[in-house]
Amino acid sequence: MADRNPAPDTPELRERWGAFEFTESYRERADKAIARYPEGRQRSAVMPLLDLAQRQVGEETDTQGWLPLPVIEYVADYLDMPVIRVLEVASFYFMYNMKPVGKYHVQVCGTTPCMLRGSDGLFETCKKRGMKKGHVSEDGLWTLTEVECMGNCATAPMVQINDDNYEDLTPERLDTILDALAKGEQPKAGTQEPGRHTSEPANALSSLEKMTEENHDYRGEW
Repeated sequence: MADRNPAPDTPELRERWGAFEFTESYRERADKAIARYPEGRQRSAVMPLLDLAQRQVGEETDTQGWLPLPVIEYVADYLDMPVIRVLEVASFYFMYNMKPVGKYHVQVCGTTPCMLRGSDGLFETCKKRGMKKGHVSEDGLWTLTEVECMGNCATAPMVQINDDNYEDLTPERLDTILDALAKGEQPKAGTQEPGRHTSEPANALSSLEKMTEENHDYRGEW
C-alpha cells in the first residue's frame, strides 16, 4: 500500500513550495467550493481544497500531483484550520499523494476479485516497464501503487490511472493503454472488453434489455 507519511520537511522542500498559493483560477474554484457550506462550516471544504492544491502542484510539475507539507499548511491557513487537522485528512485518503509521483499514477487493484481475475499479471506488466511500487520510474512517467477495492469488481481486474479507470484488463490491454499514455495520447477509459458498455453481464443481458439502446424509463412498467 502507499506510504501515507508526508515527505520529509527539508530546506529544499521549503524553498520549492514555501511560497505556494492558489493561482487566480484555482482560487476561484476554491472559493466556490467553500461557498457550498453554511457560515461556520467552511472547514468542510478541506477535501476539495486539497484536491485543487494537488492538481495545481501537478500542473506545475507535469505530474499527477502531490501535497508537500508547505502546501498542506497553505490549505490549513486558507481555511483557518490547525495544520494537523488538514494533515490527518490528507494522509487518510488515498486520493491524495503524500510523496512525489510521476506523470501517470498507476493504481492497480490487488483486492480479491481483481486478484482472482488476473491482477498479478497487471503488476508484472508494470514491472516490465521499470515500475516499482511506491517509486517514480527513471523516465518520470510512472508511479505504481497497489490499492484496495475501488468498486469495479464486476469489471475486474481494473487499474486507475490519474482520473480514469480502465477495466476488464489483461496484460496485453494494459500494455496498449500504457503505450498510448507514453505517446501523449488519451486511451478510452472504462471497460476494455469489446461490445461491453459499462458493467452489464459480459455474455448476455437478462434484465433491463431496453437500456442497451437508450436510457429507457421502466417506472411505468413496475
